[in-house]
Amino acid sequence: LLRKGRLRFMETGEKKSLIRRLKDVPPVRLIVSSFFIIIVIGAVLLALPISARDRQATDLLSSFFTSTSATCVTGLVVFDTWTHWSAFGQVVILGLIQLGGLGLVTFTSGFTLFLRRRLDLRDMQIAKEYTNGSTLDLPRLLRTIMFFTFVCEAFGSFLLMLRFVPMFGGKGIWISVFLSVSAYCNAGFDILGFLKPDASLELFVGDPLVCLTICCLIILGGIGFIVTVDLYNWGRKRVRKEERHPHLTLHTRIVLVSTASLLVLGTVLTLGLEYDHTLKDLNFWEKLNASFFQSVTARTAGYATIPQGELGDATKLVTIILMFIGASPSSTGGGIKTTTFVVLVATVVSISRGRDETVINKRRVDKSVVYRAMTIVAMAFLVIAITSGVIMVTTPPEVSAIDAVYEAVSAFGTVGLTTGLTPDLSIVAKILVMLTMFIGRVGPISLVLALTMKHSGGPGKILPEGKVIVG
Repeated sequence: LLRKGRLRFMETGEKKSLIRRLKDVPPVRLIVSSFFIIIVIGAVLLALPISARDRQATDLLSSFFTSTSATCVTGLVVFDTWTHWSAFGQVVILGLIQLGGLGLVTFTSGFTLFLRRRLDLRDMQIAKEYTNGSTLDLPRLLRTIMFFTFVCEAFGSFLLMLRFVPMFGGKGIWISVFLSVSAYCNAGFDILGFLKPDASLELFVGDPLVCLTICCLIILGGIGFIVTVDLYNWGRKRVRKEERHPHLTLHTRIVLVSTASLLVLGTVLTLGLEYDHTLKDLNFWEKLNASFFQSVTARTAGYATIPQGELGDATKLVTIILMFIGASPSSTGGGIKTTTFVVLVATVVSISRGRDETVINKRRVDKSVVYRAMTIVAMAFLVIAITSGVIMVTTPPEVSAIDAVYEAVSAFGTVGLTTGLTPDLSIVAKILVMLTMFIGRVGPISLVLALTMKHSGGPGKILPEGKVIVG
């Protein structure tokens, strides 16, 4: 009895110790770990024979690549989703996309709140970290995120059913749901391979219902949850006249203006550069529709209505820039984010005008934000340079530099657009592309902090100032 009691006491102590250790883990590390755990579970499920259409087990590397791409809502694939994966495999991929797009933290916290349960202090800290330190009411924010997500995906599914159900019957329902969830989460996966493998949405380039519905879902998922909630609150105050002149936050204004500007610029440049090239067989309105879709999908979605491998180098460069900038913070998209790009541009303009601080819309931006933006861009360039170099060196046949960079930026920006290199990547290149997708989804700074942050940090030391001459 004494021995049993001692064992129980030890087990209880170990459990308490484990719980205490988990509570001491920094929130950013738990967020990064949650993405990794989802990827591992997804890879194991996709490797099962039941996940493949031919009922043969898929090799582990391909399963991990697909799971990483789905969880990181990228869209790069080594197999056509419809041709290779069974119905079970497609359900697994869609589940990974939904969890990866919303984030496991948002998903679990949202359902906890829907079940009328409260979040404890630890859950609140993790949720706040995931929403980039938002000072909004977190329970209300999480409920709004969940509600808005499912409403958008349901409405998008309904609109797509108007096209696909008459074309494909009952199968059109599943196609519509899959595309809607994938588009809102900016994933880029499709199950239209039975029409033409690896063609994405090229067969619907002249269909405004399909293209514009997908575009709207991509934009809504890419502007960020914080912006969505702010717009909702702004609209509610105007309708109910709770405030005489309700205002949007500076963050929301930056996101909306930068997003609209990049979409217009991308559309105009693509239309001009590809007018007599890949768009030559389309009428003007179809060309405009295809150009707008290319501009939208480059913002981390990954669908394609025109063959990416046939684009001119100038158009590829424009797309690379759009992919690199990506979506907005706290969204389903990747990239360095629109706000990061705006902060850097504003810093250049402010310094050029002789200011010592970054100013946006008559508001001073804290220097810590500027340093963070610079760090993100520097780390992004480093990751992309390494990945591009490995792709060029290890992938036969020899690929052009622009195509290698295109693939690397697409992976980092969690976009999914490819010129056709993905299936032919070497083992080393595939592993590095997987790592790049993971870094792009969780964020380079978050990953570094998760790997290096100690359980409890003390106050920082005050260091002597060092003078460095730059420029």
